[in-house]
Amino acid sequence: MSQASPLVAAIAGECPKCGSRTLFAGWVRFAHRCRACGLDFDSFNVGDGPAAFLILIIGAIVTTGAITLELAAEPPWWVHLIWIPVATGLTIVGLRLGKAWLLGQEYKHRAREGRIAE
Repeated sequence: MSQASPLVAAIAGECPKCGSRTLFAGWVRFAHRCRACGLDFDSFNVGDGPAAFLILIIGAIVTTGAITLELAAEPPWWVHLIWIPVATGLTIVGLRLGKAWLLGQEYKHRAREGRIAE
């Protein structure tokens, strides 16, 4: 298992078992399995939790920024188009981080569907 903290491992996209940087096959899409140790990433289910939190968090950041900009500078309407790439970038980075962290936590705690800890 990787010796890095869960947050550092998530940022780097490390496999939770061997620590290789093989977790992602795209920007936010998991690889099917680790190329180094063979851990099956498809067996983990991170669900929509990261996306749901990001909707709230990024929505609050972008809305606060847009309102602050409008009240401070009163720019023309087209200046607010800057919030589209800002929201997109925050979403991609946040999804990647959130999904990787959650998968790492599932592996660490051996979380599986339908089990009740006793």
